[in-house]
Amino acid sequence: MTAPLQDLVDVACPACAHQIAVPFMDDSVQPLATGGWPASAEAAQSMPRLPLQFVRCLDCGHVFNRAFDYAKIPYSAKPYRMFNAGVHWSAFMAGILERLAGFLPPDPTVIEIGHGDGGFLADLAARVGKGRWIGFDPNGALGVHDGVEYRHAMFNPGTDIATLSPDLIISRHVLEHLTNPLRFLQTVGLSAAACGQAPLFYLEVPCVDRAIETRRSVDFYFEHGSHFTTRSFGRMLERAGAEVIEIGHGYDREVVFGLGRLAGDARQLATARDANGFRRRSAEALDRIPAQLQALAASGKRIALWGGTGKSAAFMNRYGVDAARFPIVVDSDSGKAGGFAPGTGQMIRTRDWLKENPVEIVIVPPQWRARDIIAEMQAAGLPAAQLLIEHDGALIDFATDPHPYRR
Repeated sequence: MTAPLQDLVDVACPACAHQIAVPFMDDSVQPLATGGWPASAEAAQSMPRLPLQFVRCLDCGHVFNRAFDYAKIPYSAKPYRMFNAGVHWSAFMAGILERLAGFLPPDPTVIEIGHGDGGFLADLAARVGKGRWIGFDPNGALGVHDGVEYRHAMFNPGTDIATLSPDLIISRHVLEHLTNPLRFLQTVGLSAAACGQAPLFYLEVPCVDRAIETRRSVDFYFEHGSHFTTRSFGRMLERAGAEVIEIGHGYDREVVFGLGRLAGDARQLATARDANGFRRRSAEALDRIPAQLQALAASGKRIALWGGTGKSAAFMNRYGVDAARFPIVVDSDSGKAGGFAPGTGQMIRTRDWLKENPVEIVIVPPQWRARDIIAEMQAAGLPAAQLLIEHDGALIDFATDPHPYRR
């Protein structure tokens, strides 16, 4: 019989959103390895120590620092530098540039997220010639150089995709610095789908497959909150709804890249639009129903709320059904009698209290129970009353108005 797993960590994976991880390295503290920029030996030695709590996702194998805090990295002081002018790296870059150029139309719009010194975007623009080339990086190159526009700004998928309609979105060595790279890519895909677009993407991150295979512990430092394996990179693209053309490696498997389209998910887009519609209608109800309730209170008619807890309590608190204007609350459950409605304070009475204290209007917040409540009133010999329910942002008459709860 095998022993049970120990030390499971309850944390969401930033690559695939799986909820269980295991410890990967013993916890320690270190200063920033690349983003600190100390100006003296004393400053270097007194740098703050930040927590390294690396765990590994059990589903996709992603390695990440569960104590990562993006705010602890002072990118604004100096840009994050990734310098590699080696012959093998340059050959890898040249191959990627040639590949991307072959996918682009004659006059493309290309966006790079985190352009850094701008060299990669400028090289691609030079290969293609025509087109619009825009880089987004709060701390990178700035201005317009050789037809390439470098912006000191964060890329905003919700507005920038709609405004620029990119043919290609590039992100190189950025995702490993984000707190939640999966969420970012899902937002990009959903924003593209909302605009009816499916732009190409090229994503590139360091790959830690070899570091894990060869037990290289120094690859893991604070600035890289996420460390992608080939499997976790692929799972992230899958969870982001990407249409993957290729996942490949470069620089002797130290880099993993993905090429494909971010088209979003039509079902997610439909859900988002449906939620927006519900939110709009519920906001309208916050104006309409309190006005209807005030008119009912001013009419002088005796009114009862049916139900003292649960959905009825939620209705009373949402729409301001106070005890002064609406003192009568009854409930089918005699066990609730003598208690008080949460938040509004009406004493809850039994339904039979209405025999000696008839009302003209009964408001039933749980619409789906209205038919049963009518049958219950009839069986108990309660005086007939107009029954009101909430439907589509208004109080309506259960007997005469159209709604889906009457068969």
